[in-house]
Amino acid sequence: MLHLHPSPATEQQRENLSVTEEVCPMGGGATRLYSLLYPPPHVDPHQPPHPYLDPDLCKAPHSGEGGGGSPDPAELLRQCEEALGGRTPRLHRKLLHLREGDGAPGSPIRVMQWNILAQALGEGLDGFVGCPPEALSWSRRKYLILEELLTRRPDVVCLQEVDHYHDTLQPVLAGLGYSGHFCPKPWSPCLYVEGNNGPDGCALFFDRSRFELLDSADVRLSAMRIHTNQVAVVTTLRCRSSGRRVRVAVTHLKARAGWERLRGAQGSDLLRHLQDLVPTPPADPGVPLIVCGDFNAVPSEEVYRRFSASPLGLDSAYKALSEDGSREPDFTTWKIRPTGECRATLDYIWYSRDSLRVDAVLDLPGEEQVGPNRLPSFGYPSDHLSLVCDFSFRD
Repeated sequence: MLHLHPSPATEQQRENLSVTEEVCPMGGGATRLYSLLYPPPHVDPHQPPHPYLDPDLCKAPHSGEGGGGSPDPAELLRQCEEALGGRTPRLHRKLLHLREGDGAPGSPIRVMQWNILAQALGEGLDGFVGCPPEALSWSRRKYLILEELLTRRPDVVCLQEVDHYHDTLQPVLAGLGYSGHFCPKPWSPCLYVEGNNGPDGCALFFDRSRFELLDSADVRLSAMRIHTNQVAVVTTLRCRSSGRRVRVAVTHLKARAGWERLRGAQGSDLLRHLQDLVPTPPADPGVPLIVCGDFNAVPSEEVYRRFSASPLGLDSAYKALSEDGSREPDFTTWKIRPTGECRATLDYIWYSRDSLRVDAVLDLPGEEQVGPNRLPSFGYPSDHLSLVCDFSFRD
């Protein structure tokens, strides 16, 4: 059970938890939808509702054991649009195919990386001055988040700032055929927001029809052998059709300018954990690795250079959007806070370049699509854009 009320934090912890930290130097269809997605648990009417239980799930009528089978994603997407009513059109983004037919046989692995914005932070403390308060309500944002997932249909989903795992994301995605794992931050800043839904953390989901779970581990990242507030989830999956394995990690590093050295140390600690998992040849030629995360670091930072130069042989997938394949996008987050406008590349999908090939990437919107008030907005639920890549195994 996760606790809603933390013990008092030290002044240093509170400083480390500041939710205004940023690396940028500038300062009607709801019930029906949820009843299709996931049958509600049996609730004792004499007991108070579980603190994480989404009210929509409580109201949904029981649809029978198993919820009547897996829901149709296209129908769920339509119902999301209906639940959102007269909404602002979502961002128009295209999946750009880079090559065809030169990978190993089999379907590509679609991976999504996304900081979805913790509800307690977005509504309570993040200070998005250009975003109307109504656009930040969970009653709206949860459908926009689900809509993005249903539109992209990833095989593996890596999320940060998840504070509605137990009441929404886990049951909803379980209904869509995903298994999930959640690792909360030990001193989540969400816990200091009145009316919070518990701590935020990293979550990793995978499509059960495509993969079986071999192992999964939580990692609390350290710096100079001292535990920090940042975490990671490392999971090993086996493809059901080919038998090939892939290791996927998701993380969220320390935010705010001035904490570059800490981010570098956290990144090095994660790399050490990943290297410890790599067996020595010839017992095993190695399991391909995918590392997703909000690194809170621009490409010029030390932590980026450490991942680029790692003996694990990692490359950043979104460099494929540049003409020469050598530059990161101009931004993966764009927001306006009281301290000013922040437009930066902070999110990455790293992969084993010798074992995996990038077949396609989801493009990023331009300034006109993002709009003058930036993100989040009525049409998009987070201040970070989702990154989506299709990978294939190299022969």
